[in-house]
Amino acid sequence: MDKVYVVGHKNPDTDSVCSAIVFAYLLNEWKKMDCKIMKVDKEAVPIIQGEPNAETKFVLEKFGFSVPEIMTEGEGKTVALVDHSDKVQSLDNIDKSEIVAVVDHHKIGDVVTPNPILFVNFPVGCTATVLKFLFDKTGVSLPQNMAGLLLASILSDTVIFKSATTTDMDKMVAEELAKVVGIEDITKFGIEVKAKLSDVSGMAVKDIIMRDYKDYNMSGKKVGVGQIELIDLSLIEGRREEIYNELQKMKSEGAYHSIVFMLTDIMKEGTDLMVITDDPSVIEKAFGKKLEGKSVWLDKVMSRKKQVVPPLEKAFAG
Repeated sequence: MDKVYVVGHKNPDTDSVCSAIVFAYLLNEWKKMDCKIMKVDKEAVPIIQGEPNAETKFVLEKFGFSVPEIMTEGEGKTVALVDHSDKVQSLDNIDKSEIVAVVDHHKIGDVVTPNPILFVNFPVGCTATVLKFLFDKTGVSLPQNMAGLLLASILSDTVIFKSATTTDMDKMVAEELAKVVGIEDITKFGIEVKAKLSDVSGMAVKDIIMRDYKDYNMSGKKVGVGQIELIDLSLIEGRREEIYNELQKMKSEGAYHSIVFMLTDIMKEGTDLMVITDDPSVIEKAFGKKLEGKSVWLDKVMSRKKQVVPPLEKAFAG
């Protein structure tokens, strides 16, 4: 194969898609300059594993990019992973591919390689922040339109710097990118980006749930954690029962122990956690609040990665 396929996780979000595009560009620039950090001898091509959401489509269109090709099979391909390193989030048959690089900001997953590779993982709020570091470190000039992709990704993943995952590095990089793009009011642009995800009118309920949804193995129990970020929870109010019924169906058909769905209010800075579980006590163990009815309000909880998954894993562990 004469290509390196650069791919983000399943159910792609803005960071996953934009990082694939930008890292593919960076790899191709490294190939031209014979980069000392990583030897690149194949053309890099961005791909995605599913349809991008409304926010991502808005960002791509705004900065003049087409939607990358959808590809889900990894067997026999040379791949570079962005925004994930878990097999369950990666291409099908990822074990039968050649992984040459990982650029991420999540916990280190279970993807393994037979040889040393470029593996860059920072504890920051967004993969785009890590990519900006790689551009700076290797002296590659960042085009204005790609700086726009990275800026939008940071604002999306950090929920306009309100998420607990946000770091000073994210803020610093965003300010640098904003200057390149020519955006003066970062917050205003962030709200413009996030507002695209708040429009769920006309969306099938399954699509709402699966927009940003991941499966986890927690002490041998199958647990699903989904999230939708909204400017105001009133936008979803009329569809709560429909969402809950679909989650019940998913739990039954997918043999889950638990499914939790984060209805995150960006402006109020909190999450209404909808829960379906075989053991409601696990929610109290994880968050210190009893489940009353179908959901529980978690003030200041914005991040699945940092504020929901870790306490759940700890609760399931005992």
